[in-house]
Amino acid sequence: MGNKKAFLALLLLTSVLMFGQSKTKEIGFITDNDLYTSSKNDMYYTNGLELFYRFLSKNENEKINKKITEFRIGQYIYNPRFINETAVDINDRPFTGYLFAEAGRSFFYNSESVLKTDFQLGFLGPNALGRQTQESFHHLIGYKKVFGWENQIHNAFAVQAHVMYSKKLFPSKHNDFIDLNFQSEANLGTIFTGVSTGFLTRIGFKKLLPIYDSNLHDASVSRSTQYTVREFYFYAMPSVNYQFYDATIEASMFSNTSPVTFDLEPLRFNAEFGLKYRHDNFNMSYSFIYRGRELNDPNTNTNSGYFYGSIRLGFLLK
Repeated sequence: MGNKKAFLALLLLTSVLMFGQSKTKEIGFITDNDLYTSSKNDMYYTNGLELFYRFLSKNENEKINKKITEFRIGQYIYNPRFINETAVDINDRPFTGYLFAEAGRSFFYNSESVLKTDFQLGFLGPNALGRQTQESFHHLIGYKKVFGWENQIHNAFAVQAHVMYSKKLFPSKHNDFIDLNFQSEANLGTIFTGVSTGFLTRIGFKKLLPIYDSNLHDASVSRSTQYTVREFYFYAMPSVNYQFYDATIEASMFSNTSPVTFDLEPLRFNAEFGLKYRHDNFNMSYSFIYRGRELNDPNTNTNSGYFYGSIRLGFLLK
């Protein structure tokens, strides 16, 4: 009997050590592509890839539930609607790539408000390797050949700052399966300068986790011992964006020698919705993202709003 009790105690201890550990780090990637929504849709923001690593930081502020530090590297690729050989001189958006490295810090408050800040350095133009990436990817999957990269935006150095603030609305009227948040963000830099504001809602298929523990804003890492964690919800975020400057459309503010540029359509309506899921150490999501018309040019009537898909996968580490 004593041996059986000792065996059961050892088994319980092993289970706690294996499955009840804190998860203070997360690694993963985000891949964006318009092909994730339609095989016929290949225009404007056509591909994006980001690799990220985040971890819990020291926190001595009683109002803050957790602080998270994050590092990313990423590349975004843009092209016009038509990329076939006969349309090389028909452009309704410039070709360009944007390559960057990012460092950021997020603050998750006990009130379920969130403040995220980050800073980027990188390149726009040929130094960003957008042409090589897109042509290699199309060749790899047997997709149509791309023509027109000789007209891409010229090189520009990128220095970017970004801030996002989210506040939970009606906190006194708590509901386990739905919430509403007001969210605003701003970009300032040599590539993008603009502001956005809108509303973000979660509708849970399971009981919602607090914002400071949810993967909604990447807060799954925790020093608390975690056993079985499940998260599955639908989210939607309509927003209004006012864009003051966009070098992927207008080229560098310091030296505009690029062959194809356009004026901005500054006021846009954007929307994002999708599904987010967590199963213990795994985070995953699929998002459908719509962007309103971004440029205004009297010589083209083809430019319009567009949409693309985003897939995110993350793995939590102790």
